[in-house]
Amino acid sequence: MVPGLTAYFWVQAVIGARDVSAPSKGEPADFASAPVCDYLPAVTSPHRLAVAPMMDWTDRHCRRLHRTLTGRARLYTEMLTAEAVIHGDPARLLGFDPAEHPVALQLGGSDPAKLVRAARIGEDFGYDEINLNVGCPSDRVQSGRFGACLMAEPALVADCMAAIGAAVRVPATVKCRIGVDDQDPAQSLFGLVDVCAAAGVGVFVVHARKAWLKGLSPKQNRDVPPLDYPLVWRLKRERPELTIVINGGVGSLDEAEAHLQHVDGVMLGRAAYHTPGVLGEVDRRLFGEGLDMAPAAAVAAYLPYVAAELAAGTHLAAMTRHMLGLFHGAPGARAWRRILTVEGATHTAGIEVIERGLAALAEAAERREAVAA
Repeated sequence: MVPGLTAYFWVQAVIGARDVSAPSKGEPADFASAPVCDYLPAVTSPHRLAVAPMMDWTDRHCRRLHRTLTGRARLYTEMLTAEAVIHGDPARLLGFDPAEHPVALQLGGSDPAKLVRAARIGEDFGYDEINLNVGCPSDRVQSGRFGACLMAEPALVADCMAAIGAAVRVPATVKCRIGVDDQDPAQSLFGLVDVCAAAGVGVFVVHARKAWLKGLSPKQNRDVPPLDYPLVWRLKRERPELTIVINGGVGSLDEAEAHLQHVDGVMLGRAAYHTPGVLGEVDRRLFGEGLDMAPAAAVAAYLPYVAAELAAGTHLAAMTRHMLGLFHGAPGARAWRRILTVEGATHTAGIEVIERGLAALAEAAERREAVAA
């Protein structure tokens, strides 16, 4: 029996499948009064639900955990610069578990020739999509002339995308903001999308906020600029031939379902990372397939991967740090987080730490059941 399954069965029996959707922290959108898009395709888009590329978070261990929860959501790497892909250790930077498919490689850069080299390397590694970052607002990204600052250079972005699209067979896509600084959002968004579509791009992931490159930190740029969902919905209505995926402030699958009345897909970011259990409902609710994957079942499915990585020399904390929010809202969730954080930090920590965390969840669930009885 796989280590940890005894505790798993206790947790599964008491907790089972439940609603783990995180409450939304984004600004409310008037979904009810907005016109529903008449041009949404009858066939479900492969981009219907995606997990956003997030620096320092969506590494290969995180993506492998997310894949235990959903077989259909599209996963994205952290952003990697073209320079890093070309000159770095490709196995360390680009290696991934085959179970992660479908998985996209997100690149950062603005030199078409370098992006082509990096995209070809990514395709050779087996990635299903090459995505260009035109949305990251960090100072480091700006100094390298990529990310959100490229919203001000749509012709250059189109040149980059034309070059990537001609060099690889997998889809070449764009992730962008609705604008930067003093740009008019409608003009900047539609302008970028139109020149890139003319260059052959068919899929756009749009973070429905401006990025303020002067005056706001990267963290503030994730929350302070107001969301403009209706502008992204309008983009889909007026460019129905394109696949439009909305991103930014989507905190639950209820919100995702509402957005899907207006666009082809939704990209979850922090909600998917901090409360990954929400992904366990994605396949059934958004793709009409299978049953929900309860968090405890996801842990059981993840344990063989953890064991193999430990045997290869990976520290337990590299994997368990992505599991902290799995039992958000469940009895014993605090003990689970504490055990994984404290006991999983040592270099010798093994699967027994996860087993103790599961046991703590089971004990807390039993205590609650006893009180309720």
